[in-house]
Amino acid sequence: MLRLSIVFATLLLSSILHSHEVRPAYLQIDEIATKTDQPLYQILWKQPVVQNRRLPLNPIFPEGCDINDRMPVEVSNGALLHHWITDCNLSKAQIHIDGLSVTLTDVMVRWNPKTGDSKNYLLRPENPTLDLTGESTQTSSYLLVGIEHLIFGIDHVLFVMCLFLLIQSPLTLIKTITSFTLAHSITLALSVLGMVELKQGPVEAVIALSIVFLARELLLSNPNQSSLTLTKPWLVAFFFGLLHGLGFAGALREIGLPDDTFWSSLLLFNVGIEVGQLLVIAILSAITWFLAKLKYKKSGIIYASWIVGMVAAYWTLDRTLLLI
Repeated sequence: MLRLSIVFATLLLSSILHSHEVRPAYLQIDEIATKTDQPLYQILWKQPVVQNRRLPLNPIFPEGCDINDRMPVEVSNGALLHHWITDCNLSKAQIHIDGLSVTLTDVMVRWNPKTGDSKNYLLRPENPTLDLTGESTQTSSYLLVGIEHLIFGIDHVLFVMCLFLLIQSPLTLIKTITSFTLAHSITLALSVLGMVELKQGPVEAVIALSIVFLARELLLSNPNQSSLTLTKPWLVAFFFGLLHGLGFAGALREIGLPDDTFWSSLLLFNVGIEVGQLLVIAILSAITWFLAKLKYKKSGIIYASWIVGMVAAYWTLDRTLLLI
């Protein structure tokens, strides 16, 4: 009966946790010329695509605005690229993102007037309307995007959870998480800088496979036997961290980084990911402490390993089939 419950829970989780992560959308508005007394605007809209499905997000411009296609829709790095042009005056306009209020994602907005400084905005589900006359969002918004990307990127959370459950020593855990952080920071930076480029599909499939590997290690772990994962978990975490960094970079490439604050935005996004990891570890610590008090810690780890492994195996198969 218990095994059937685990299978049912796994199937339920696999349907709920189908997507890889929360991918932000990106809207860029460039004032490119003045046509008589009316400015001309070039618009780029990056609409995220997850598991071959576009997120139902659409910018709604002021009534009466004539928005025309500048070129055909393109597909790039897990997003649909829409290129528009309009002579509607957007400098004092409000732009609403339809569908944002019922999602878990954000929209980064870049406003480049012909004269004056560029502005960045972060639109969230509770605030889906942009006022271009308002104050711009600070660079610190990338910190929040990083936190959300980790917390809502369920596969990253499950990987950190497996590391947490595998390692008994707090010192070794700190060493391992630091190694994981260093590794994904390296590939995140290299990918955003364009020095390393891999398609997101294969990266996501291998990330899911890395969770299957750790779940298997959890189930087979034996204090009397040694394996590379148990003796040098920091090395395993570093290797897989390189892959996860490429996954983190996917979202950051989609929303872009402002040229004038490139390095600070990249740093804050990375710090946000680390804050998210610490939050996950804190929550897991509380849960395992509670289970230990109830004397269910050992059985809880076994059941969790089965569920995580089966969900990750489902993800691996699903993401691999999408590559065919």
